[in-house]
Amino acid sequence: MGLTSRLDKLKIIGTGELDTASSNVQNSQQNTDDIDEVDNEGQSILMGIIAQLRPGMDLSKITLPTFILEKKSMLERITNFFQIPDILLEANKTDDELERFILILKWYLASWHIAPKAVKKPLNPVLGEIFTCYWDNLPYNNTAYYISEQTSHHPPKSSYFYLVPESKIRVDGVVIPKSKFLGNSSAAIMEGWGHVTLGDHNDEVYIMNQPNVYCRGILFGKMKMELGDHMYIKCASSGLEADIEFKTKGFISGTYDAIEGKIKDSKTQEELYIISGKWNEEMYIKDVKTGKKKILFDTAKSVTIRPKVRPISEQFDYESQRLWGPTIKALGKRDHTLATEEKFKVENDQRERTKKRLEDGVEFHPKLFRRVSDAETSIADLVYIIYKTFNLSDSADVLTKNVLETAPILPGQEFDDKFHIPAFKKHSSVADSK
Repeated sequence: MGLTSRLDKLKIIGTGELDTASSNVQNSQQNTDDIDEVDNEGQSILMGIIAQLRPGMDLSKITLPTFILEKKSMLERITNFFQIPDILLEANKTDDELERFILILKWYLASWHIAPKAVKKPLNPVLGEIFTCYWDNLPYNNTAYYISEQTSHHPPKSSYFYLVPESKIRVDGVVIPKSKFLGNSSAAIMEGWGHVTLGDHNDEVYIMNQPNVYCRGILFGKMKMELGDHMYIKCASSGLEADIEFKTKGFISGTYDAIEGKIKDSKTQEELYIISGKWNEEMYIKDVKTGKKKILFDTAKSVTIRPKVRPISEQFDYESQRLWGPTIKALGKRDHTLATEEKFKVENDQRERTKKRLEDGVEFHPKLFRRVSDAETSIADLVYIIYKTFNLSDSADVLTKNVLETAPILPGQEFDDKFHIPAFKKHSSVADSK
């Protein structure tokens, strides 16, 4: 019996319709991303796949069943970091550098709970895939814009750029997940860094990485997603650093979802604050000097602002929601046979494009991002950066104009005809035009 036939026999609980009228492709009746559809037969499907693997093996070439897929691409999933913007905006308005650092840490930690409750992973973006979105309803009359592109396929690299023109906030980053099979678990080793720049504070930069993601119980026991290992945030100008450990539950002892860490002054090595709690419940901060402990963030009280996107009818073929639209629609209906077929079409097209480039002797180059040059040592860990130049000292109007010229983001915007021409290599001192 084939994989799709067996998937079709999975137990289905409830129904849902795809609501394409919302700003994102959402389910209007219930969020199927929160439903764990892995029953005993689902487990056997996973076991059939994993029986072929060896511990430590790279999972990037393995096609996993669609019932563990979230209804969005990784490029869109990254926007979770920007759905609680009030904390980031508050940090930008704060004059005290220590308080500002604590708020940046709070903002970053607050985003991790925005994820499906069931074991789900985002769709793997294909090379050259693009996702853009915007927020026009942020506190303090701010707007924000997000641009992302899959800049590499082997290894996968998702590059992104976020801008709040009115508040002079910029975020550059790259997500580089590397999957491994670990026996009864799989791991997504999350390489890559994010750079948060506050233009109103002399271009103060905060550099941060991500915890790793573990999926437990893929052979036996209940499947469970965990965040694990260390996450760091550093600010070179102030010398402040945070080291937060996401603790995974031990086989016998321990608890799920706990975090433990500290904030210190790297210039004096003085320990300033202790961080504790759970990343998906309440997190606490304790002043080392006074011993006073208080809630840093309570996820139960969080208010998220979801991004808006252009109508799918206006999107380019390789924009995430249009590209994966049929797959996402099938996932929303929980038709896993159809979802598998639609997903295969996208992936097979990717293979054909790769084959064609090899036959023609041409290389792939991103459209919206350029490779970081050897001289740009301060951003070397980003690998790729938005090709257009953004100077945070410019006015909000100029910054907005520049970001909207980079790629269509707002409804009614269209790609220039040259966008459909394969991209070429961009010089390291790239000008403002392609």
